[in-house]
Amino acid sequence: MSILFINGSPNKKGNTARLASELLAGRTYETLDLVDYKLYSYGQKFDDDQFDEIVGRMKKADVIVIGSPVYWHNMCGAVRNLLDRFYGPIRSGELSGRKFVFLFQGAAPEPWMLEKAEYTMSRFARMYGMEYLGMASNAGEARTIAEKLA
Repeated sequence: MSILFINGSPNKKGNTARLASELLAGRTYETLDLVDYKLYSYGQKFDDDQFDEIVGRMKKADVIVIGSPVYWHNMCGAVRNLLDRFYGPIRSGELSGRKFVFLFQGAAPEPWMLEKAEYTMSRFARMYGMEYLGMASNAGEARTIAEKLA
């Protein structure tokens, strides 16, 4: 089983990466740090854009984990930008057969923030054909979801 962790945090070894290591403990996985990629905003066209490379790596994975810190009561801009870019070039159901987990961590996120993130990511998973295993915002939730990865 190949696992790709997409880290939306600009801090490569920060709390988002630590939550991923809790979720994926004992498993081999590859990390893609969005901060290392040129991912332009929806509607912009530049030759050095790496969206297709990111999607290509997602298509090779059996399990996709996207992690985001809580910034301004929501997911970080890098993750939001990745989701926005899917609209149009990626067909509905194009990631069928993959499992998907969202990690959303921050200093005491409020319930409404978690509800909105849960809605967005579960809809994203459904739209592109992935099996949504859930969202974890702490280590305990990550360990519970980890049991579904087997």
